Amino acid sequence: MGRKGRDIVVRGGAGVNDLIKKLNKAYADEWLAYIQYWTGAQVIEGRMRPDVQKELLEHANEELGHAQKLADRIIQLGGTPLLEPKEWFKESECGYAVPRDFNVKALLEQNIEGERCAIETYNELLNYVKQSKDPITFHLIRSIMEDEVEHEQDLEDLQADVNSK
Repeated sequence: MGRKGRDIVVRGGAGVNDLIKKLNKAYADEWLAYIQYWTGAQVIEGRMRPDVQKELLEHANEELGHAQKLADRIIQLGGTPLLEPKEWFKESECGYAVPRDFNVKALLEQNIEGERCAIETYNELLNYVKQSKDPITFHLIRSIMEDEVEHEQDLEDLQADVNSK
């Protein structure tokens, strides 16, 4: 990472290594969310399957994009993103909910819960970064959190549509 960029984080009061650890937890969550969405889209069954499948695949791609942005920031801070998938399971805050019931309703509920966990996790990280006065990471986390809030709403809207038919 560039020296001045790292200095801004340090002067703001954040321990860079602690921040990298927190970002790696979010990175793990994003990879597991990607896999959960993608897998769910493959096995989904039931009413409105094509619409929900399309949304799950769209969310999967956005979660993968979040993982990329987090990896970039971790590297900018002089860290290394988690390199082994087994580390994702160990470090994740939200975990991976194996899709065992392939019904549209069950998969929507499962993914809504995942989004709620992500929103809470990013809110905590946002508060941490706000206190450390790290504007770059703050902007990144706020942007990802906005996407997660939108994801929750998208899934809740689909859930309402499925339940009303």
